[in-house]
This record gives sequence, C-alpha cells and structure tokens, in this order.
Amino acid sequence: MVIIVCIATASGSTAIKKKQQDVLGFLEANKIEFEEKDIAANEENRKWMRENVPADSRPATGNPLPPRIFNGSRYLGDYDDFFEARENNAVYAFLGLTPPPGSKEAEALAKQEA
Repeated sequence: MVIIVCIATASGSTAIKKKQQDVLGFLEANKIEFEEKDIAANEENRKWMRENVPADSRPATGNPLPPRIFNGSRYLGDYDDFFEARENNAVYAFLGLTPPPGSKEAEALAKQEA
C-alpha cells in the first residue's frame, strides 16, 4: 500500500501550508514513499478524500481540511494525529508501516517484544 497525503496547493491558509510541508518534509526526509493528491486543483481528488474520510473524523461544519493521510484508501488521520504519532516516536505504526532497523521506533518495538 502507498501512503497518500491529500493536500491543497492553492490554499490561502499559511497554517495549512505549514502543516502540509511538515508532513511531506518528514516523509521525504525518512524516505517513506508517498503520493500527493491535490484537492485544490483536482475535483476527483477532492471527491476521493471526502468519500474516504470517515464521518466521525469530519468537522461538524464544512469539509475536512488538508493535510489528510491515508494508507491506500484506509484513513489514518489528519495533521494533529500525525503530529502526535511523531511526538511519540510512533509514525511508522501510525502509517501502518514497519519501522526501519535502527530507528527509535524499531528499538522501542524491540524492547516491548523482549
């Protein structure tokens, strides 16, 4: 499965742009394969994201805002979920991926299993 990050390249919000850059930068720095789906420039991507974000993860009013993160079509969460996983050294678990050997997350898993 591929990690999919729904973004909005034409967002006027600096907060959204910063969050998107944070997620994409982390994935690139850690050589995690991902695909961007631009919901601002492509109506099909916007429709796909709205259909795949579960009802209990949508805002009370309006539409879900990017970035939204998926493993294939399985919804993983938004920026806050990603940030929390990163703070807890659990990004690979959050993404549904096996942590690389030698990473803090792999070491933590090894300790848990020992």
